[in-house]
Amino acid sequence: MGIVIVDICDASLIKALDIEAILEEEYPEVAVIESSCLSFCGMCAKRPYAIVNGKKIFAKTAEECLELIKKQIEIELSIFA
Repeated sequence: MGIVIVDICDASLIKALDIEAILEEEYPEVAVIESSCLSFCGMCAKRPYAIVNGKKIFAKTAEECLELIKKQIEIELSIFA
């Protein structure tokens, strides 16, 4: 398991991308965990989002959200560098 945890809801619009494969291939320190619900009622149907080490990341498109997730991962990893 990684030192950076990315939680995604299985109903989130971020699932338009294979986020698990993309992130875990690019960042071996990352673990993507898919849950049936992250208790942000309705948000998963409105815009793509994920939670990176407890920080909520969201955007208008899945691609935009992925880029913001990557930026947050870089911030989280810099703490351990």
